[in-house]
Amino acid sequence: LPPGVIMSAVTVRTRKFLTNRLLNRNQMVVDVIHPDRPNVSKADLAKELAKKFDVNDEKTIFCFGFKTAFGGHKSTGFCLIYDTLEDALTTEPKYRLVRAGLKEATTGSRKQRRETKNRKLKVRGVKKAKIGVS
Repeated sequence: LPPGVIMSAVTVRTRKFLTNRLLNRNQMVVDVIHPDRPNVSKADLAKELAKKFDVNDEKTIFCFGFKTAFGGHKSTGFCLIYDTLEDALTTEPKYRLVRAGLKEATTGSRKQRRETKNRKLKVRGVKKAKIGVS
């Protein structure tokens, strides 16, 4: 939060709370009421939810899909709180892990990766390793 802005002006409410034991997480719809701000960052929301649900590690909280209502003042999105970081790493899709900074994004264009793969298919043995390096 920038200095001078108080989080108390923002109200965070949860609905449709569900404890998902199969995926070791709690999932919920989050309503954020923010009358004096255009919107609230996901990092700030994660801090608030960590306080509300007594979560030790904020890396296990994933907030996404937030839409600001027409006219502002209210945003609605989805939140997942995993029991452990390992559960999150095995369950969450790669793009969300990349957004959270828990995984490295793939580099190079799709075409580049396809071309290297196809070049590797044409050779056998140890030569495959040499193709990706150059």
